[in-house]
Amino acid sequence: MVSSKQRNLILLLLFAGWAIGNFDRYFINYAVLSITEDLQLNPASTGLILSSFFAGYALMQIPGGWLADKFGSRKVLIVSVFMWSVFTALTGAVWSMASMIVVRFLFGIGEGGFQPASSKMISQTFPSEKRAWAMSVMLSSGGIVSLVVPLLSAYMLTTIGWRMSFLILGGIGLSITILYWVFVKLPAHLKEEELKTEMESQKGIFKQILKTPLMLNLFIAYYSIYAINWGLATWLPTYLVNVRGLDLVSLGWAQTIPGLAMLVGIYLAGYIIDRLPLGKEKIVGAISSVAIGVMLYLMFNAPSVTVFIVYQTIVLLFVSFVILLLPAIILKRLPSTVTGTSMGIANTGGQLAGFITPLAIGFIVQAFNGSYNAAFWMLIIFAVICTISLLTLNYRKGQLLQDAA
Repeated sequence: MVSSKQRNLILLLLFAGWAIGNFDRYFINYAVLSITEDLQLNPASTGLILSSFFAGYALMQIPGGWLADKFGSRKVLIVSVFMWSVFTALTGAVWSMASMIVVRFLFGIGEGGFQPASSKMISQTFPSEKRAWAMSVMLSSGGIVSLVVPLLSAYMLTTIGWRMSFLILGGIGLSITILYWVFVKLPAHLKEEELKTEMESQKGIFKQILKTPLMLNLFIAYYSIYAINWGLATWLPTYLVNVRGLDLVSLGWAQTIPGLAMLVGIYLAGYIIDRLPLGKEKIVGAISSVAIGVMLYLMFNAPSVTVFIVYQTIVLLFVSFVILLLPAIILKRLPSTVTGTSMGIANTGGQLAGFITPLAIGFIVQAFNGSYNAAFWMLIIFAVICTISLLTLNYRKGQLLQDAA
């Protein structure tokens, strides 16, 4: 097993990489207010831009996971961070809606390999009883980013503008690429050549993964919870400005509280999941999904912005728990030799949701003349679907994969 010092360094770098990737994904939800004005876009076109990243990201999930299992997580991580950094910088150089869509799509392709490769890296370097905690640390960077992005976005957009902001973010990403190249290294017994040989000895395992009821349920659950997460993340800034009447600075301050809730929720989830009795995690996840649906209904019926933010904060607490629970199930229930592929398959559902949901909300809002009520009902339905998927999780075939490994 990897030494404690080395695995903590790897986890710190995974945290940094996930943070800068998430910053870009959250930042564009605020930058799109300026981009829409500069490029003269309607709601449907805005939704297409917000969704284009997720099209590439979803498309790369399974190939990214397979590549991590086949050639090693380190190589995929380095290539992934390099590619997304280049296309983040190029986002600041676009000149039309079409060029923006292409660049964001390629950005998604670049980032697509990071999540399955980082999950595999965690499964290789951390013992089973600490993997949910390690995953919570890495994913908590998204919570920290969601906390600082609203205020930092308002400052960046009103001072240096969205184009220069993306150029700077791309430069930071390239710096992290160099750190990965230098410091993210596995010990001799986990060399990439050995990992390749290990995978070649398990021919047919990919088909077994696809056929497991466990993976089908996780795919649906991933889709549902990320439809809620990215539906809110991509459109709430526009909703709060256009419907609730907030200005950009007020919006930034208002969103710090839900961002803090998401951060706390992720850390708390990591602590709880590692201590739940075997098989009970799906019950707790289903209860969380029910709570999400109830809070979403209360959100769009909230009489004031303050009450709206309170409900949003509670929603994000439960969303963060489910978002961590799903990869933790894979890390704990499936062998590390197929973690990358399994995570890629499941996370494809989440990123397809990230592509479809913002686009769908854009068309819904336009069709209902600016009303978001139907969009909120769509998210509530996804909470119900997530509940059913978790309650019907079948662990038996997951154990067969463990036995096959």
